[in-house]
Amino acid sequence: MISTPDNDNNLDGPMVFIIIAKAYERDGDDGVDLHIMLAAPDDDSAVREALNALAEEGFLEADLDQIGLVSEIPEEEPHASAYQGALQGEVAIIRFN
Repeated sequence: MISTPDNDNNLDGPMVFIIIAKAYERDGDDGVDLHIMLAAPDDDSAVREALNALAEEGFLEADLDQIGLVSEIPEEEPHASAYQGALQGEVAIIRFN
């Protein structure tokens, strides 16, 4: 008999999400490509926290294209620093021009 249920939601470490988005600071703007990294208990919470952080940064609107879990600790910047910030409770917003 199996004593421990097998469940994909049980991860060894924290759940760090990455959200790929395009956000707009002004109406009619082309938008800014973003990666948002944060720790959250589930994807709904991650989306809500990401949108709140974008609003605090002055973005009026955002299109969230993809969401996923970070499966490995990133080694290259700026994602390595963003990952460490997410582990400390920050919402890291990486802007691409």
